[in-house]
Amino acid sequence: MAKTKTAYVCTDCGADYTRWLGQCQECHAWNTISEFRQAKTPIRQDNFSGFAGQTSATVQTLDSIDLTALPRFSSGFKEFDRVLGGGIVPGSAILIGGEPGAGKSTLLLQTMCSLAANMETLYVTGEESLQQVAMRAKRLGLPTNKLKMLSETSVENICNIASKEKPKIMVIDSIQVMHISDIQSAPGSVSQVRETAAYLTRFAKQNHVAMLLVGHVTKDGSLAGPKVLEHCIDCSIMLEGSTDSRFRTLRGNKNRFGAVNELGVFAMTGTGLKEVSNPSAIFLSRSAEQTAGSIVMVLWEGTRPLLVEIQALVDHSALGNPRRVAVGAEQNRLSMLLAILHRHGGLQMNDQDVFVNVVGGVKVSETSIDLALLLALVSSFRDKALPQDLVVFGEVGLSGEIRPVPSGQERINEAAKHGFKRAIVPIANAPKHSIEGMEVIGVKKLSDALDII
Repeated sequence: MAKTKTAYVCTDCGADYTRWLGQCQECHAWNTISEFRQAKTPIRQDNFSGFAGQTSATVQTLDSIDLTALPRFSSGFKEFDRVLGGGIVPGSAILIGGEPGAGKSTLLLQTMCSLAANMETLYVTGEESLQQVAMRAKRLGLPTNKLKMLSETSVENICNIASKEKPKIMVIDSIQVMHISDIQSAPGSVSQVRETAAYLTRFAKQNHVAMLLVGHVTKDGSLAGPKVLEHCIDCSIMLEGSTDSRFRTLRGNKNRFGAVNELGVFAMTGTGLKEVSNPSAIFLSRSAEQTAGSIVMVLWEGTRPLLVEIQALVDHSALGNPRRVAVGAEQNRLSMLLAILHRHGGLQMNDQDVFVNVVGGVKVSETSIDLALLLALVSSFRDKALPQDLVVFGEVGLSGEIRPVPSGQERINEAAKHGFKRAIVPIANAPKHSIEGMEVIGVKKLSDALDII
C-alpha cells in the first residue's frame, strides 16, 4: 500500500496547512479545516486504455487548434441548453447541485433517456440501486431501451468500464459517494471529493466525454465539499426550488462556455420536469384587484429579460428596533435605500416595520431593483395602489440620482409584449423612438419619480 501523508485543508477556500487550526488564515472562516490524507505516490492512471494514451505534450498555436471535432449537442431541454450556454460541450465537466428532492436526478434521467436514442450514454448511480432508477423511469414514462446503466462507486472501475463502452456523455450520481482506493478517507470526505472530481475531470477531457456530476449541498445551500471542487469543473449549476412550489429554477453560477447567472425555469409534474418557455407569465400572476405596495420590474437574467412582481409592506412597529426583512432581495441594500428615501425623498420610516418580497421565489442580486423597490415602499406607506399597467426599473445612487442599467431597450420591449402601457425608467435608458402602445417616462432623480406617482 502506498505511504500516506496528512495535510489539513479548508473546505471553503481549499487552503492547505500542515496542522489543524480553528480559523482559516486565507478566508478567515471558523471550523472549516478538515484532515486530508493523500498518497505520496501519484494515483495510477494507466489501468484503463485511452486515459494515459498521451505520453508527451506538444506545443501548438491557438489558431491551429481544430474546433470542428467538438461541436455542442443539445440536451433535449431548451432551458437546460440556455443555462449551459447553447448546449453540452464534449469533454466538459458539469456539476449540478441542489436541495434534496429538487429534481436533480429526475432532470438528468430525462436528459440521458432522450440522448440515448442518438448517442452512446452511461448513467452511473452510486446512491440508488438499478431497480430504483428503473422504477422512476417507468413512472415518468421514459424510453429505457437504449440507456446504459451502471451501479458502482469506485472511480477506477467506472473509468475502466467507460473506456470500453466509449460513451459520449456520462452521469455520476453523486460525487459524494465516489471513492478512490488509494485514499484511505471515507467517501464524501474532503480528500475523496477532491481527488475523485479531479480524476473524473481528467478522464472526461482526455476522452472528450461530457461528464455530468451530481453534488450535494450543505444546510446553508452551498455545494458540499472543498471549494476546489468548483474550480476544477467547467460549469456549476444549481437547481433551486421549494417543496411547496411546483416550479424549479436552474441557475448557472460558473460557466467557461457561456454566460453566468443564466436562468432556466422548469415545472415539476407527474411525468417529470417540463420546461417553461415564458417564465414572465408565471411570475406575473397578479390579482385583478389593485393593491398598495405591489409593482412590476424587469430583471436581466443572463441573456434575456424577466418580469417579476415586487411586494412591499410598511407597518407601524411596536418594537424599539423596527424590523427590516427582505425575501429575494439583499437586506443591506434595503437599509441603504430606506436611508436614500429619507434623505432625498423626505419620507422617514424609522418607526415602521418594512417587509419586501420578490414573488415566485426569484432571487434578485442586480441593482435595477432599486427604483421599483422604493416606489413599492412608498405605495405601501401611503396606502395608495400603483397602476397595474406600470413597469419600473433603474438603479438609485446615494445622492438620489437614477442611474441607467444594461439592456434597457430590451427590458422595455419585453414589458410591452406583456401588455404594459407605462414605464418609469432612467432617462439614459429611455428609447429615442417611441414604442407603440407604451408610454416611457425617463427620470433623473428619485424626487422626479415620486412626483410622477
